[in-house]
Amino acid sequence: MIARDEARRIVHIDMDAFYASVEQRDNPELRGKPVAVGGASKRGVVAAASYEARKFGVRSAMPSVTAARRCPDLIFVKPRFDVYRAVSRQIRDIFARYTSLIEPLSLDEAYLDLTGRIAPGETATSTASRIRAEIREETGLTASAGISYCKFLAKIASDQNKPDGQFVIPPERGEDFIATLPIDRFHGVGPATAAKMRRLGIESGGDLRAQSLEFLQGRFGKSGQWYHDISRGIDNREVRPDRIRKSIGAETTYFDDLHALAEGQAALVPLADKVWRHVEGHNAQGRTVTLKVKFSNFQQITRAYSLNRPVDSGKELLEIAQAMLAGVMPDPRGVRLLGITLSGLAQQDKKSHRQLDLFK
Repeated sequence: MIARDEARRIVHIDMDAFYASVEQRDNPELRGKPVAVGGASKRGVVAAASYEARKFGVRSAMPSVTAARRCPDLIFVKPRFDVYRAVSRQIRDIFARYTSLIEPLSLDEAYLDLTGRIAPGETATSTASRIRAEIREETGLTASAGISYCKFLAKIASDQNKPDGQFVIPPERGEDFIATLPIDRFHGVGPATAAKMRRLGIESGGDLRAQSLEFLQGRFGKSGQWYHDISRGIDNREVRPDRIRKSIGAETTYFDDLHALAEGQAALVPLADKVWRHVEGHNAQGRTVTLKVKFSNFQQITRAYSLNRPVDSGKELLEIAQAMLAGVMPDPRGVRLLGITLSGLAQQDKKSHRQLDLFK
């Protein structure tokens, strides 16, 4: 039995290929063509890809050289974060017409709690449609929406009918939907965890639900409780407008262990790029860079470096992380995971002590 408040109405709004769509909107010559927002240099990384580019397998965080190889006609466009933030503020203003409970996740997505805030004669589904229509009319961009009784399922649902669509998972369908969900589509289950689950015979939400809490905690530690609950459709997390992020990080587990320093430093490029894109999206700044290294024998170390001022660019973030890695690699064990975190975060506007509001 799902433990839930059946009256909850949670919507997850996710803009479609946001950065690339803004560029196509503003430059008619890019419309209908494969576009990648990011640097075209040897060490460049794709920040976002249009749907035309995605057909060729181009994805965000992919090295630009790989993207260009997959799609020879790919057009690279430099990111314009000031424009993306301005459009994001427009979107936030539209959300605010319907609810004050808005939890931004990045410039292009947010949770909305419509519980008790739906107009007479309307539903959460029709309200989500109105929000999407207003976004399209006022920004010229499309958005997708997921509607459900909890954040986990609302976010999953917003991916179902992309682009420019929406999907509803009502409470009575929650458990059945989760049971058929492939394990790597569970938010919070990364590639390494998904691989571990498959080794344990866990391929789907139904397989996950068949495991006891003791089994999951014994193999996944504190995360075991989350996996146990969410496999049963239990997610009581609130939509929190005051959510505070203390750090921004990214990490990757590699299929083949890394051994050479140059190999490791190259692997840090997309990680630094991903972190910096989130920093830009948060309008944030941070002073402490932390490097996480996990070796093939699962031993893990961290190295941290703090500046007396905020890190001022993605290039500086990468250089700090690469310098710290030079003190660790090469190592005969080989490296299976690398991660970069920027912490000590604050808004760039020193006058404000509010949360890192991604839409402001």
